[in-house]
Formats: sequence, structure tokens, C-alpha cells
Amino acid sequence: MTLQIITQHTSEGANARALANDVDVQTLDLEGLERIDLNFPKFTDGRAFSQAFVLRRRGFTGDIRAHGDVLIDQLLQMQRSGFSSAVLRDDQDAAHGEKLLGLYTRFYQGDAVHATPLFADAS
Repeated sequence: MTLQIITQHTSEGANARALANDVDVQTLDLEGLERIDLNFPKFTDGRAFSQAFVLRRRGFTGDIRAHGDVLIDQLLQMQRSGFSSAVLRDDQDAAHGEKLLGLYTRFYQGDAVHATPLFADAS
């Protein structure tokens, strides 16, 4: 899964739900949801990373979108945590963010996207 960078957030869309970063996603009804918007009120608040990870572990396959105070420095970790799209803060350079996403293609540890660690991967 490659993270899609979006330049402008819209709450429109069929079957989308926006969540505050203090919502317990373990109890969230995922039936019929196509997109879940997770909020970063400050770039130093990482609770949405945990929410995305848990949603992927629960089997959610739809779009998990980051919005709020999102910096390009966070994009790679967002991708590894299970986000599929991110809306950057206005002062961030989307082209630079795309470059950063391409710097690392494999990781030693497993993550939300590739649960198997590199050393255990047969490929």
C-alpha cells in the first residue's frame, strides 16, 4: 500500500466517518465504512497512529485518511501504521513528501501493512 498525498481535505464521500483521536476504535462498527478520517490536532500528538494500526489489525481495508497538523516528516510512519492517504498542512511541500516516501522500500520490522518481519520473509 502506498500512501496517497492529498492537498485539500474534504469530508465528502460515501460512507466516510471522521473520528477524534481519543475514540476507542476497538469498539467502532466498521460495517459499510469506506473511509475513516483520523485527526492530528498537533503534529506531536500521535494517538491517530495507534488508531490506524488497530483499524488495520481489525481488518479494515478502506481508506484511512490523516488530516490536521500533518507534516511530511510523518508520512513514512503513517504509511507503516496503516494510513492510506494524508492531507498535508498548508505549508508542507507535497512533492518533497513524495520523495521522502520513496527513500525506504523495506524495513526490518513488521508493521501494519507488512506484518512479517524482513528476516522472516521468504521473498
